[in-house]
This record gives sequence, structure tokens and C-alpha cells, in this order.
Amino acid sequence: MNKLIKVIKNGAVNFIGDEEGAQIVEYALIIAVVSIALVIALSLIAGGTGPFSNFIARVTSCLTTNSCV
Repeated sequence: MNKLIKVIKNGAVNFIGDEEGAQIVEYALIIAVVSIALVIALSLIAGGTGPFSNFIARVTSCLTTNSCV
């Protein structure tokens, strides 16, 4: 029984000390920020006309209302 408790304790300590998953979350946040910056930059480049501005309008409509067409 004592051995089982030690194994569980060691497993919990190793799980808490593991930081591998934190790197994945950091990369995901970086990708999200870069994607948002890219969409904003492209919408400014489009100048309010053209296919990209239509795409931005559709995405905005989809995010603000529930009418995603």
C-alpha cells in the first residue's frame, strides 16, 4: 500500500512539473495574434472595396449575428 501511494505521489509531482503543454498554448496565442494582425492589415490594404473587403464584411456579419451565409 505504501508503494502505491509513492507511485501516485511521484506521478502527480511529475504531472505538475511538466511544462510541455504550456508551449503549445503559447504558440497558439502567437498564431492567433499574428492572424488577427494579418486580417486587419489586409483589410486596410483592400481599402474598403474588392473581394477581401466583402470577405471581411461576411465574417463580421457572421460573428456579430447568427446569419452565416
